Formats: sequence, structure tokens, C-alpha cells
Amino acid sequence: MTAEVAEPLGLVEGLRTTGAVRDFEDRPVPHDVLAKVFDTARFAPNGGNQQAWHIVLVEDPELRRGMRDLYVDGWNRYLAMRAAGVQPWAPIGDREAEAAAIADADDGDPGGFAGDFDQVPVMAVLLADLRLLAATDRDLGRYTLVGGASIYPFAWSVLLAAHAEGLGGVMTTMNVVHEPEVKALLQIPDDHAVVGVLALGYPTKRATKLRRDPVDSFVTVDAFAGTPLRTDAP
Repeated sequence: MTAEVAEPLGLVEGLRTTGAVRDFEDRPVPHDVLAKVFDTARFAPNGGNQQAWHIVLVEDPELRRGMRDLYVDGWNRYLAMRAAGVQPWAPIGDREAEAAAIADADDGDPGGFAGDFDQVPVMAVLLADLRLLAATDRDLGRYTLVGGASIYPFAWSVLLAAHAEGLGGVMTTMNVVHEPEVKALLQIPDDHAVVGVLALGYPTKRATKLRRDPVDSFVTVDAFAGTPLRTDAP
């Protein structure tokens, strides 16, 4: 089958139409297409231009099944916490309520994207070299976020570049719940962290309207509780 040629995307159009895609056509993504996607994404902004990312493409069926099993366990925990009214893995949250919900989690195959995770056309495990991140919030005594600023823009650039090539995809962090097992499965060194998995492929359909909260719901002036930014401002 001849691959379809994607129409060029404008920047704003790409930003507003790159929604999460979890349903894919049953056809492989050629390595040359993937190489083009990653070649574009490598220009993502990152601290000190350290380019601290690494991708492991998981293609071996046995390894894929191992990744699926780890994903399913994390997904079942997530569903159990949501069902119990608990925000899953919130940095500031009720750990006892989380534990109680997880204890009641189903251990069966949930079906859908999670159950078929080993069948995604492209499974790209995204890693971060912890030696190269300038995590300026490292010593603040709270959950650290800043290091991700050098990695996650690259993940978003992969999704944008994939969209431009006629692909779709989603980034999931569910496998990070079992990072030690993922690292053992894929022979990942200790100085690297698993930051997510990018699932890519040719989409069966693409969302035409993405729903997001309006600007004035999250932008304020001068203080956290300041005046909301007017969406009709020049």
C-alpha cells in the first residue's frame, strides 16, 4: 500500500488540531517516516541545548507484551482511584485513600487502548539523562517539575511532527508507575529516567474540535487571584 502524502500544516493549525490519537490503522509506520519525524522534533527547546532525551523503539513482540502488562497494571490502578474519587498520583494528595483504592483495583484485561497496547504501530519509550538536566527546583523540598522542561517539549514536537506526516499519537506516562521493571526489560541504565511512552501510527480518525478551558480561566494579571486576562484584549 502506498503511503498517503500529508498536506502541509500551518503552525497555528497544527497547534490547534494535534489531539490525542489512540486508534490506529493496522499498517506499519516505515522507519524512514519515523526518522523524518524525529529529525524535525530534535529542534525542540531544551535547557542548555543538552538534548538529554533518548528514545527506545520497542519492536520485539515479547518486549511489547511486557510493556503492555505493565501498562495494564498502572491503568487498572488509575481507574480504581478515579472510581473512588481520588486524583491519581497527585503530588499533594491523600496517600491512604490512594492505597485503599489501589487495593481494590481490578487485575484483569481492561481492553481498549490499554489492553491492546502491545499492538500500537510505534511504541517509542522516551528517556531523560538525569546527568544533563538543570532541575533548578531540585532542592526546594517539594515535587520537582523543572527538569521536565528539557524533555517534554521534545515529546510534544514529536507529536506535532508526526501530525505533519499524516500520523497521530499520544504520550502516556502509565508505564512510569513501573519504571524499575521497564528499565530492566529494556536494559536502561540507572542514570536515565523513563518519562513516558509515545504511541504513534496512522489514525483511524482525527478529532476536528478539541475542547480546552478559555484563556481567562487560567491567566491572571499581577497575582494568582488577580484580574483574569481579557480574551478580547488587543
